[in-house]
Amino acid sequence: MRQTCILIGAPVDSGQKRAGCLMGPAAYRVAGLGDALTALGHKVIDRGDVTPVPHPPMAHPNPAVHHLAETLGWTEALAEAGQAAGALGFPIFLGGDHSLSLGSVAGMATRAQALGRPLFLLWLDAHTDFHTPETTQSGNLHGTPVAYIAGRTGFEMFPPFPVPVPGHRICMLGIRSVDPEEHAALLPEEIEIADMRVLDERGIGAPLRDFLDRVRAENGMLHVSLDVDFLDPSIAPAVGTTVPGGTTFREAHLVMELLHESGLVTSLDLVELNPYLDERGRTARLMVELVASLMGRKVFDRPTRQY
Repeated sequence: MRQTCILIGAPVDSGQKRAGCLMGPAAYRVAGLGDALTALGHKVIDRGDVTPVPHPPMAHPNPAVHHLAETLGWTEALAEAGQAAGALGFPIFLGGDHSLSLGSVAGMATRAQALGRPLFLLWLDAHTDFHTPETTQSGNLHGTPVAYIAGRTGFEMFPPFPVPVPGHRICMLGIRSVDPEEHAALLPEEIEIADMRVLDERGIGAPLRDFLDRVRAENGMLHVSLDVDFLDPSIAPAVGTTVPGGTTFREAHLVMELLHESGLVTSLDLVELNPYLDERGRTARLMVELVASLMGRKVFDRPTRQY
């Protein structure tokens, strides 16, 4: 199905302390994301980069939390941009660190509510990002989006999340780094966590297909959030939070191909690309290839058998 792809630059660098993610949107454009989508027959509208809503400096009761005002500004601006783009087509948020999902998913939740459909979330990441501003020890707000989306307390300084996504509508694939506080908070939740142990035992396709069946059964809208560290750092080095043992090139493409075949994905985040850490644009090009698979490109097109 041909889509109108709305590219939304989100040069967010406030959710963590290692500078460089703000260059992510430019790297995706230079790597040819727009051209790849156009070649697949999609219409591409590039909205440029979002500007955060200005906030005066503010402190959080947890002294570790940093760049709170900036992150709030990005959250508000991206929620508004996402909601508007969702009415026109298929939003693709070009990040930027993973705190951008505080805003991007909020915008998609508002859009889903307007359509009377449930929102589902597929989190492709090495981390669960289930901290709150109260529990984070690093103070890095890129580790909080799923907690915000799921309606955890502790976000009183943020805009109320439009419609919290219940745990059974959230699936995490590729998890392999979870802090003790997050682990304890996740235990009573219904969130499906397909960590690397699960993927080693079942393969990556089985848990994803099960989740997609649930999305389809509820006529849901599916937001996919793809973190560079979902991939093994040997193939995707341009990320500040490398965790060994990630997904392979073929596993990642299989995920994208299954998502395309489902026809259920309605919006996408591309996050945590730090071009300063890349090797001649290698990670950016791989991420563009994965988006192309999600949007219809096949690694190998098989002709229809004649019987």
